[in-house]
Amino acid sequence: MPRSYLQEARRRVGPKKERIRPVIERLAVEHADAAIALRFRSPLELLVSVMLSAQTTDVNVNRVTPALFEKYRRPEDYLEVPQEELERDILPTGFYRQKTKSLRGAMRMLLEDFDGEVPRRLEELIRLPGVARKTANVVSSELGETQGIVVDTHVRRLSQRLGFTRQKDPVKIERDLVRLVPRPDWARLPHLLIWHGRRVCDARRPRCEDCVLHDLCPSSRV
Repeated sequence: MPRSYLQEARRRVGPKKERIRPVIERLAVEHADAAIALRFRSPLELLVSVMLSAQTTDVNVNRVTPALFEKYRRPEDYLEVPQEELERDILPTGFYRQKTKSLRGAMRMLLEDFDGEVPRRLEELIRLPGVARKTANVVSSELGETQGIVVDTHVRRLSQRLGFTRQKDPVKIERDLVRLVPRPDWARLPHLLIWHGRRVCDARRPRCEDCVLHDLCPSSRV
């Protein structure tokens, strides 16, 4: 898109600091059911689900985890079976060898450093093998200790389209969003953007004519 058009579009919709609040409020009405799609019953199941969701869909993970969580109830359970057995149990989620290695490493550290409990602080979560910042942000937010903003592909795309960031790197995008978004909204904004990205703001064919944000979005085709 030509730079001159983008500049004109940004002037048309107004400064991002003035738009962020109505964007959140409209999305909260439009997607009142927005929440994490992964199914879990405990902090440990949450951690495992998020780790398994890398490079696959939440739907795919939810197909695997019911049987998985019946078999593996404690961190010890993931270490007491042969590695090959755990690999078979998570095979449908893809990248199963690396995920098995990460899961076993994380469980070992939970037992050795955290008394078998999933930590809630970001700086502790990112110490776990296989847990990068995005995973840590998801886990801490779902456990009520939000310290950052989750940036996945939907959050990245919509943040750019809405003119809230020009960055491409997820860490830099999060930095821009943290400066812009009121802290009480850090946890719910990613859910709202993710659901809007799935339902309306498609990567290839955004349905701008059906979008509640069309007059607030510099990328709108309306």
